[in-house]
Amino acid sequence: MALRQIRIYGDDILTKKCREVKEMTPRLKELVADMLETMYEAEGVGLAAPQVGVLRRIVVIDVGDGPIVLVNPVITEQDGEQEDMEGCLSVPGKVGKVTRPNHVIVEGFDADMEPVRVEGEELLARALCHELDHLEGIMYTTKVEGELYDSASEEEEEDSGEDSGEE
Repeated sequence: MALRQIRIYGDDILTKKCREVKEMTPRLKELVADMLETMYEAEGVGLAAPQVGVLRRIVVIDVGDGPIVLVNPVITEQDGEQEDMEGCLSVPGKVGKVTRPNHVIVEGFDADMEPVRVEGEELLARALCHELDHLEGIMYTTKVEGELYDSASEEEEEDSGEDSGEE
């Protein structure tokens, strides 16, 4: 396993659609392991292959319940609505308010190319939507309602108990 460089906003690869994975090769297995290591090192909750420079339909997510690996994922159901601040490892130091479904069901394959179905609510639903957007070349910044804020100032307001007017 190795840490991969996370591509930063402005890198053209982040705006390109990813190719479907036809088979799980040893090289792609290594990519999955590297993506997990990179995500954990960066203290993120999700990472998509294009964020490390690979245009393949692979995402990894861990919102605290253990790692989820999804290959060729597709959202098959979504409902409800949630609005919250969202950030991205490819847009360091920034957050913005984004509305996402509160509940999603995603179908795809795991790292062994076995069929998998993941159902997520709240943070997991948000992470699934965010990472699957990356596979289509969509950055969360295109969905931000209002402006981007410095994440440090958001954390300071939360720590001090001040109401930033955001919900």
